[in-house]
Formats: sequence, C-alpha cells, structure tokens
Amino acid sequence: MGDTLAWRRKYGVVTPSTNTVVQPEYDNMRPPGVTNHIARMHIPDEPVRSDKDFDELIRRIDVALEAAIDRVVTCRPDHIVLGISAESIWGGGLEPSRKIANRIRERAGDLPITQAADALPAAFKALGIKRKIGLLTPYFPVATKHLNQFFDEFGLEVVRSVHLSCSGPVEIGFTTERELITSLKKIDGDDIEAIVQFGANLPMGQVAAEAERWLFKPVLAVNTVTYWHALRSGGINDKIYGFGKLLWEH
Repeated sequence: MGDTLAWRRKYGVVTPSTNTVVQPEYDNMRPPGVTNHIARMHIPDEPVRSDKDFDELIRRIDVALEAAIDRVVTCRPDHIVLGISAESIWGGGLEPSRKIANRIRERAGDLPITQAADALPAAFKALGIKRKIGLLTPYFPVATKHLNQFFDEFGLEVVRSVHLSCSGPVEIGFTTERELITSLKKIDGDDIEAIVQFGANLPMGQVAAEAERWLFKPVLAVNTVTYWHALRSGGINDKIYGFGKLLWEH
C-alpha cells in the first residue's frame, strides 16, 4: 500500500539550510498526489564578500551532501531532487554532476535523481534552444568559468550575464522583483534565444513566467526547470499554470 498523500510520487529534496526559496517554489508547482520532503544540508549563515568566500560556500555545501541524503531517504522517497544548482556544475562541464549522482547512489541506492545539470539540457531540447543565451545568477564572478564550461557542453554561448554578487546565502532570497526585472532587461537582446537563471535561492519562478510574456522568449528559472524535469521523468505530465511555457506546454 502506497503513501496516502503521495499516491503518485514522493520527492526527497536536498537543499542548503540557508535556502528559503526551493521549498515554497517546489510546493507551489506540486500537482495533486505528489509530495515534497526537504532535507537540509547544514551550512553556516555567514557573509560572502569575495570570490574566495563564494568558493568556500560551495565547498561547505558539497561536504554536507551525504548527511542530508541519509536523512531524506528515511521517508522512502521515490525520487531524489537536488535543490541547489551551483554544485551540479562547479568544476566545469558535466563531470561534477556525474560525480554527485554517484555519491547520491551510494547512499540512496537506485532511486532516480534530478539535478540542474540533468534538467537544463532537457529543457533546451524541449524548447529548441540551440545557440545563444543570457544568464542571471546571484553568484560572484568566480562562477563565470564554471557556468561557461557547463553551457559549452551543449554548444551554447553566454552572450551577456548579470551576477548579482549577493552578500550571503540567505540574502539571495531577499532579492526583489524589481532587481530581477531590471537584470532581465539588461541581459535581453535580439541576439539571444533565451535567458537562464542559476541559483536556487533566487526567488525567480513567477518573475520568469511573467517575463516570458513581455520578452517573448523562454526565461528559464532553475527551480522551475529542475522540478519540471523531476515531474516529467517521474511520469507526472500535468499542465501546471503560472510557471511559464515549460510546465504548461512540455
């Protein structure tokens, strides 16, 4: 007999302890019969003032992965979702995400896994994004080389980017809609096919969906793309309104 509330799918979601956006955004996209269960990767709430500080933040998140997986598997999830995007690409290309998947399997067995590095290529294919994109992140400029190497794997060129250099992991969630919209306008142009947002604590889901209406192109918020991939690869094909073209049409 299956879980009474999760009669379709039960997701174990791993995200940093400082992240205040993944849980509510995933829950807002959750269709009937699907439940999300959060495991927190413990990291300190400390300021980030430089590229060096940001590198250290990623290191601390990475160290906390196994303990969070151990906690979440005790609820017997059907699927593991990594609710952090930077860790999937830190180190260049697809190799970091493959190593993370192997580490998760060592603790969780053969459960399906979704992370940003899986979800974004699937979204590019679904939406026909093939060449040039813009990029928005809350990161420091140190992220640029990692992100460019990741997108190079799919033949995509980052034409313009805005890195908000947020002052701490919790502060990422303080970013206002006005700041996000202003950044999108700086990035947009006739020379790009889509805008991609990295940084799972950036409150971008609904802003991205609205921006698609006036930019007339895909605006891919990483939480939306990741949860879309988890749903679709789990056999959940519901149309979900309010989070953009990807969840509504694909």
